[in-house]
Amino acid sequence: MCGIALIVSGVRIDLSSLIPSHVLTANYSSDSAPLLVSIDDIKAALRKRGPDSLGSRSILLHADEGSIIRSSMEGEPTSECGLTDGCVFNNGLVGKALFIGATLQLRGVYPITQPLVDKCGNIFVYNGEVFGGFELGSESNDTEVLMQSLGKCCNCISREHDDACSSSHNKIYSVPELLSTIKGPWAFIYWQESSKTIWFGRDGLGRRSLLVHWPSLKDPRLIFSSVSPPSSIEECSDPGYENQQSELNFWEELPCGVYSLSMSASENFLGRVKRHNWTNPFLEELIKWERCFVEPKPEHLIESPEVFSREQQGLLHQKVLAALKESVRRRTIFSGHHLDNSPVSVLFSGGLDSMILAALLDECLDPKYEIDLLNVSFDGHLAPDRISARAGVNELRKISCLRRWNLVEIDADLSKLTLETKQVMSLINPSNTYMDLNIGIALWLAASGDGWLSEEVDMNNNPEHQRVKYKSDSRILLVGSGADEQCAGYGRHRTKFRQSSWVGLNEEMKLDMQRIWKRNLGRDDRCIADNGKEARFPFLDEDVISLLLHIPLWEIADLRQPSGVGDKKILREVARMLQLHEAAVLPKRAIQFGSRIARESNRKNFGSNRAANQASAGSALFNPN
Repeated sequence: MCGIALIVSGVRIDLSSLIPSHVLTANYSSDSAPLLVSIDDIKAALRKRGPDSLGSRSILLHADEGSIIRSSMEGEPTSECGLTDGCVFNNGLVGKALFIGATLQLRGVYPITQPLVDKCGNIFVYNGEVFGGFELGSESNDTEVLMQSLGKCCNCISREHDDACSSSHNKIYSVPELLSTIKGPWAFIYWQESSKTIWFGRDGLGRRSLLVHWPSLKDPRLIFSSVSPPSSIEECSDPGYENQQSELNFWEELPCGVYSLSMSASENFLGRVKRHNWTNPFLEELIKWERCFVEPKPEHLIESPEVFSREQQGLLHQKVLAALKESVRRRTIFSGHHLDNSPVSVLFSGGLDSMILAALLDECLDPKYEIDLLNVSFDGHLAPDRISARAGVNELRKISCLRRWNLVEIDADLSKLTLETKQVMSLINPSNTYMDLNIGIALWLAASGDGWLSEEVDMNNNPEHQRVKYKSDSRILLVGSGADEQCAGYGRHRTKFRQSSWVGLNEEMKLDMQRIWKRNLGRDDRCIADNGKEARFPFLDEDVISLLLHIPLWEIADLRQPSGVGDKKILREVARMLQLHEAAVLPKRAIQFGSRIARESNRKNFGSNRAANQASAGSALFNPN
């Protein structure tokens, strides 16, 4: 996990290809207006995501002869492939691009500091992991390997790429083509010196956060950042602050995709933003999320050997189990010198999804390592998630008695979290509902890993359980995001099925998957990463998604059956194959309800659950009206 940012000043930005109604802002200097977000604020916020190193590099942009863009590293000699010592800039300094990178290093033998800069003057900041798509050695750092691959890309930004670059025997990728091959979560910003182009974007599922501030009259800079610093929330949360709604919208979640910002000096130093198509058919299939078999025929719903034998169903379940296990394995490969006693933890409620992840992690991780199960409660031992977590860890100990399982019980009192709540409000930004805040606080506290272990001690030959303070040192956190969206785990799925049967259910699930980047993943990434941990989502592995899409919907879920049976039907079968028989029948319970933060939040902000329901707890935290 890393934190990345880019601040572009002194350049007019043309967004007309993305936003047809967009009007160019004037080319203000960043020093001429009061700015809501400072560079130091952004660096401080990023450093929490990447505690191992923090770096920055600046590119100064010049116009030569009024038509040619030239660049130079601020404070350094010009690059080998760019400027020469004899260059003359008639118009002087025009613009500036500041790249910032903070690193949480989980791969590679040698420590690195971002931004990476190569001998040609290309600059790269990366927040992500490469789990497939191209070769990567076990001791390699994926950021360095990706930088080398980007350096070999052509500088094409149009459809003319195929004709211009595919004539040679060796295929030359464009930047969008290269990024389309990656399996895994990522967000990136890349300065391509040869084309004087800034490339940026995030993976097709949006598993890594990247926020954008498009230039405005209030702040004419173009800013990208993994996270919003607290300063951008503090002013707008004041009820008396003018233009409150516009300030709350300072940041947006950048939609998934690869974008280019190409510079032109012929039109008063203009930067044009363009969104590029994915070039990998496999990836496009996942993004479109078209299921092969949606509506069953009557005979498909009858248990008959002639229709779908138990042997065929068993093979299907084995395929899903194998795909999930491989997904977990990919996400638990790391260089040895980055490992602690418990290198990987699980966001743990004791429910179906987290139990499957914990059991698969046990199969993939060397037995010498401990596994931390992070559980948060706002009602002590009475919260439903605390009860199911204690039952769940006992079930895990039965199937894997040689593993040391650490159930880390993280207790919280919402009334005493004033400062922490303000911090999380900045992390969930631009999300701004009470539901987002409740989920964000629960995730943030759980990811801290700061809680208690219940250990058995011998008191005069009478074993007793005693709680001892414990803080998880894991840097990787497995999270079950994507399981409910793909396997019909939400209550609204059951409602839609009652209203519109199988077709309606499929459309609702498709809607959930296509908006998960905006509603869930960016927020969750920011809240977890603020603790210096990397969230990894095994259910959102590309191969897992593809496999589930090729399975008939009625084998994924059968919402004619009651809760705990028909919802996430296929995952319940996987749980049984892992000998998790108790977890296999547990109903869905969202973290805000299972931890009881929603109840405590409703009492705090509305007086009671009933009042909250009347006011709608999903309403905005800040309402200018």
